[in-house]
Amino acid sequence: MQPNTLDLDAGGRASVTVTITVPSDAAPGERYAVVWAEVRSDASDSGVEQVNRVGIRQYLSVGPGGPPAADFTVDALTARRSPDGSPLVLATVRNTGGRALDMAGELELLDGPGGLRAGPFPASLGSTLAIGDSGQVTIPLDQQVPDGPWEAAITLRSGLLERSAQATLTFPRAGSATPVSIAPPEARWPLLVLGGLLILLLLALALWAITRRRRRATPPDHDPAGERELVATSGPVAPDPGSDTRTNSRS
Repeated sequence: MQPNTLDLDAGGRASVTVTITVPSDAAPGERYAVVWAEVRSDASDSGVEQVNRVGIRQYLSVGPGGPPAADFTVDALTARRSPDGSPLVLATVRNTGGRALDMAGELELLDGPGGLRAGPFPASLGSTLAIGDSGQVTIPLDQQVPDGPWEAAITLRSGLLERSAQATLTFPRAGSATPVSIAPPEARWPLLVLGGLLILLLLALALWAITRRRRRATPPDHDPAGERELVATSGPVAPDPGSDTRTNSRS
């Protein structure tokens, strides 16, 4: 730190440059640090010492290339009641990326009793979520929110990264309801593909049925030029006038 000691008047300001020298044998990964600014009082006769600190949090990425990618998943949503009876939604979040997360977002309640909507309600993690860790984002709701069922839609962000999840929730009279698991995006792709193929199959069957019905309802083509008239006659057939017919008889 340069300088490492400052004398400031009340309300005064100064800038300090912090330089971090990373050892050449440091293992790859993200490290966490804090730079403290501290002032201490002299110890009193009772042995009490006052310490005031403010700090700046740091993230240091060690390794080749750029910083590791951040990512997270919303694994479950849970409806519950606080001790005073207020409704809460807990979102279980897992850090699946290579950076620590500081998350915020909002929750909306849709398609409630009688078509009600509520929100958005702010969501906050409350603490940093380290790499590989799981935590719960708590969203306190208005005490007047009915029990449900509701379609709860949550959107969480950490920096520019954003993830959304949706689940059907019903608030219990007390305590916590069973968590509703959220399928990860990669698990939803096979269902989406299967649903798309099923829709295409149904459309093809409907088109085939309509085409077949039209063919049955359409009469065969009428071709006057192709008609032929058959004439039935009785008795001897007169010879063709243009032919040479000779009859020999003997008596």
